[in-house]
Amino acid sequence: AFAPKDERERDRFRDQQPWRKWYRTSRWQRLRWSILVRDHFTCQRCKVIEADTSRLVANHKRPHRGDERLFWDPGNLEAACKPCHDGAIQREERRGGA
Repeated sequence: AFAPKDERERDRFRDQQPWRKWYRTSRWQRLRWSILVRDHFTCQRCKVIEADTSRLVANHKRPHRGDERLFWDPGNLEAACKPCHDGAIQREERRGGA
């Protein structure tokens, strides 16, 4: 696990993972869009409706950690606003929760 002061190191480590390239595929873009539509552009955590889709994330409810099945599973995805994703959800993941 990475301590909060090691965020840059954590990001460098993550960027070296082979699964990072999955986020840059058209398949991911289509899946992300389908999740945002399914969830009505509403953060499933704070319930904010966000019209600016650049402020929404298709969040993996259970961290995939490179598991392709979890990564591509629509049932493992939810719409989340950037503040929830980058705050509470990331803290939960770092603590080992899902």
